[in-house]
Amino acid sequence: MLTKVTAVCLLALGLSRPVFSQTNPDIQKVLDRLDTLEAENRKLLDEIHELRNELIERNTEGLDVQENRTAELDQSKVGTSQKLPITLTGMLLFNAFDNGKHSGTAQDPTSAALNAAPAFSGASLRQTVLGLKFNGPDLPGGGKASGQFYMDFFAGTSSPLNNLLRIRIATVDLNWKNFTLTLGQDKPIISPREPTSLAQVGVSPLTGAGNLWDWAPQVRLQQRFSFGENTGLLAQAGVYQTAESYPGTQPVEYSGTLERVRPGYQGRFEFFHGSENRRIEIAPGFHFSTTHVARQSVPSQIVSLDWLFRPTSVFEFTGEFFHGQNVAGLGARQGFDILPSEMVVPVHSQGEWAQISVFAAARLSFHAYAGEQHDRASDVAPGGVTRNFVYAGNLMYKLAPNVVAAFEASQARTQYLGSLLRLNNHYDLALAYLF
Repeated sequence: MLTKVTAVCLLALGLSRPVFSQTNPDIQKVLDRLDTLEAENRKLLDEIHELRNELIERNTEGLDVQENRTAELDQSKVGTSQKLPITLTGMLLFNAFDNGKHSGTAQDPTSAALNAAPAFSGASLRQTVLGLKFNGPDLPGGGKASGQFYMDFFAGTSSPLNNLLRIRIATVDLNWKNFTLTLGQDKPIISPREPTSLAQVGVSPLTGAGNLWDWAPQVRLQQRFSFGENTGLLAQAGVYQTAESYPGTQPVEYSGTLERVRPGYQGRFEFFHGSENRRIEIAPGFHFSTTHVARQSVPSQIVSLDWLFRPTSVFEFTGEFFHGQNVAGLGARQGFDILPSEMVVPVHSQGEWAQISVFAAARLSFHAYAGEQHDRASDVAPGGVTRNFVYAGNLMYKLAPNVVAAFEASQARTQYLGSLLRLNNHYDLALAYLF
């Protein structure tokens, strides 16, 4: 800021004629103007100081609010003893359902029961799913640990006061750039896909009708190969624990001889091309294991093929096909038959399912799916199922980003050996709150 004396000196130096040629009134006018400028400058400085103090006060209040919010979040977040990030996820799922007379009193039967019974209808929350996702520490070689853990209340009975918690999927993934080691419980390696449904969540949709689904302990290795920006190969191999079950159509005296769990060896090779909105995936796979029952070994051998075809962001076609023998250890039906001669033979089976999905709008989608499992009649004991065909359709609408309403209608058509075809219709109205 210029003082009066300094300003006068500069003015004098810059004049084109001598100072003494100016009159006293002219000098007085210059001094008056300098007084006015100095007063205005002081006024501006005062305003700047006021604004500065106001900004400091506002920032202090903002920090106090932010600290309070941080403290509230710190009280409500999920904490772990190892201080690692963890996220609570899942959905609260309400189902109102109506079944025909061949439901076998199941909420959502996977096949039509042989004998008729009173129609079974009601409502349930037992398909509610709780989950945790976590990110672990860094691993040697640039790797990262992560995992997931999902539970539901589908154990126990359909009684509202007897819904028990059970583990669905639980995995720990040790990830590197092109390699992953996974340990835990999940679907079979050869059958990672499944139809979209809020009606059947307690077990996978199309169970016993083309979808090999059983969640079981396993260890798998995954290697990724890149052939370009959007093209590559995902190779998977591992050991899967089969869940062996004794068919109700077999002689009771041999039930105690069954070895309930067995190791199975699986591999899958997924070729993919495209981006998120336009993509194609196709994956052949294999499974082999051995069932021990009645002091004999029964081979289980399966080949499979699953796919995803998404030509646009509004249309998707997915499905799976398998062919083999003794497939019950992966969540299907009867796997073997004990003949009167006491010889144990595997049941030869073929299954497939497919789904078409249309994403009509950001909030609205339609899904139509169908599947079947066909067991060779000569391998099936009297009273066993030779063919189970299920088809369904549903629409889903997002009432909010995390609230989904859905309606589904389906029919199971089950053929029993030496008996007539049995039908069961199922209708389900669902409301899911995602969190």
